[in-house]
Amino acid sequence: MRPIGLFRILATTAIALAALVKPAPAQDPAANYPNKPIRLIVPFAAGGGNDIFARLIGAKVSEYLGQQLVVENRAAAGGRPAAEYVANQPADGYTLFIAASGVMSVASAVYSKLAYHPTKSFTPLTMIADFPLILVSPIENPAKTVAELVAYAKANPKKANYGMTSPAFVISTELLKLKTGMPGVGIPLKSSAEMILCVIRQDCLLAISDGPPAIPQIKAGKVRALAVTGSQRSPELPNVPSMAEAGYPEVNTKLWSGFFVSAKTPPAIAAKLEAALRRAIADPGVNARLKEMAVMPSGSTSAEFRKYIDADIQNYIAVVKAANLKFE
Repeated sequence: MRPIGLFRILATTAIALAALVKPAPAQDPAANYPNKPIRLIVPFAAGGGNDIFARLIGAKVSEYLGQQLVVENRAAAGGRPAAEYVANQPADGYTLFIAASGVMSVASAVYSKLAYHPTKSFTPLTMIADFPLILVSPIENPAKTVAELVAYAKANPKKANYGMTSPAFVISTELLKLKTGMPGVGIPLKSSAEMILCVIRQDCLLAISDGPPAIPQIKAGKVRALAVTGSQRSPELPNVPSMAEAGYPEVNTKLWSGFFVSAKTPPAIAAKLEAALRRAIADPGVNARLKEMAVMPSGSTSAEFRKYIDADIQNYIAVVKAANLKFE
């Protein structure tokens, strides 16, 4: 047999064998996920609203996934360093981020050099809840209405300090100042829980805070709730007027909190996390606990959450422009 004929036989045999050997199916990246604890990064100090959400929902998700969600607080600069940190972690689903609108949509609207983007650097998984904010003042202060607080601040400008953490709280307070002409100097703090403590100590004349850290102190009689932002009263605070009822309808900030992972996380892993998180938010016990904190549980799909955030950014850009607010 000529060598060239042998080569043809070998080549034909190789082709036939190759046709019989099927490539192994690609392994599902979520098949063995998770097989170790998941870090849950909270961009604020312990005790604030997002920290409470993280621990409440995280405990349920740990049950569903069979691995612990380890809460890690990384409080600094309104949460922006934590967001940047998470955006640069390995996209393997083992670093989960809980973030509020102040860190995401508000920051995107007010900071021109933000090192991340809520829907480009991250995959939004689900919204936990949305909620109005609550204007509180010291129980010892004579002001019992928003108008009286404004008058007190104008008469005592050196005492007109307010607590601030993320830009969302700052925008609400600055809108109130803009619409009333009241003075006020912001005191940087690490969480909304610290804002409430600042009011209790009377180091802050006021704070516009989220519900989770504020509601218990309001009900305990340690701070006075003067109004909730927006046009409707909170079911948890039926005797507290809305800002619209108080005469300041422009102060209508409504915030949200939600879960995110790095944008490059495999879709199958992101979907697994989304399902577990939505199931936890829908749990009757978790759902009831969220409502007790004056928030409205959501549990939206990833696609719905992404659309909401993109629209929210545009809304805040309009607010910042209208109020002529400047942030560094």
